[in-house]
Amino acid sequence: MFRILTVFAQRLLRRITFAILLTLISSFMLPGATWAASSGLRVDNGHLIYCPASNNCVVSQNADPKHAIDPITYHVDRNAAREILLKVLTVVPRTEVIEQTDDYIHALSKSRIFKFVDDVEFYFPPNESVIHLRSASRVGESDLGVNRRRMEQIRFAVRDLNI
Repeated sequence: MFRILTVFAQRLLRRITFAILLTLISSFMLPGATWAASSGLRVDNGHLIYCPASNNCVVSQNADPKHAIDPITYHVDRNAAREILLKVLTVVPRTEVIEQTDDYIHALSKSRIFKFVDDVEFYFPPNESVIHLRSASRVGESDLGVNRRRMEQIRFAVRDLNI
């Protein structure tokens, strides 16, 4: 009986060690915040950049049907809409605003377990009462719909605040 428990404990310890090692290796291999600065994110000629072919991105401007999502409309002053959106982003789990200007917000959102990073962007075009949005995973082929669900939750939260 003691021998069986010892073998079980050794196997369990190996699995835990492997999981910790895998997590550490992935944290060193995955890109950090400096990736966004060199990736071409931001607004180009009045548009957020397009989504790649992978299934881990949504965008409200110039998107094919697979990646398309509606922009957020608002009926208040543009600055008020921007401030409300910033307040909403403070309560989105594991999300941090890293850049903001008068017409643009860039945030990072991390997955709970493996800390995969998604870039979340919002653009307030001049003379339009919409907030264009884009959310994309930095790695992988699929996000199982996480980016789309996140943006829809942000839309509902903003709508609840009557913008």
